[in-house]
Amino acid sequence: MATGNEKQKSLCNCTALRKATRRVSQLYDSALEPCGLRTTQRAILNQIARTGTPALGELAEALVMDRGALTHNLKPLERDGLVEVRIDPADRRNRLVALTAAGRRKLEESAPLWKRAQEGFESAFGTAKSASLRKALEYVVSEDFVAAFNHRD
Repeated sequence: MATGNEKQKSLCNCTALRKATRRVSQLYDSALEPCGLRTTQRAILNQIARTGTPALGELAEALVMDRGALTHNLKPLERDGLVEVRIDPADRRNRLVALTAAGRRKLEESAPLWKRAQEGFESAFGTAKSASLRKALEYVVSEDFVAAFNHRD
């Protein structure tokens, strides 16, 4: 029989993932603190660097964020001159997001800090388990998972 002092474990997958995500984000944010970026900001800069000049919607989709949350997270990056949001000349209703030279420098500055956080995670969790976790999480964010989740009999 459980006593009042024992922690109740949640059986909710969403709660477990959110708690784990918050903890890992706290650790990575702490590691990135010397360069002034947070984990989400670095992820945004990195995604832009990988894709060139994505449309706002494409960037939100790639990061699995809603447009409102992405816009909220872009504001300080734009204010600090790390990204530039401009009108798409092909479709004036769309906005394109570009990394500035300062954004590229900030991403380079953050790279060794991120690498140290990544190594800390893999040291604590294990290299093989980390690779398995990334593979499992890759499936969770896939359209195949969404389809399987929504197709319950």
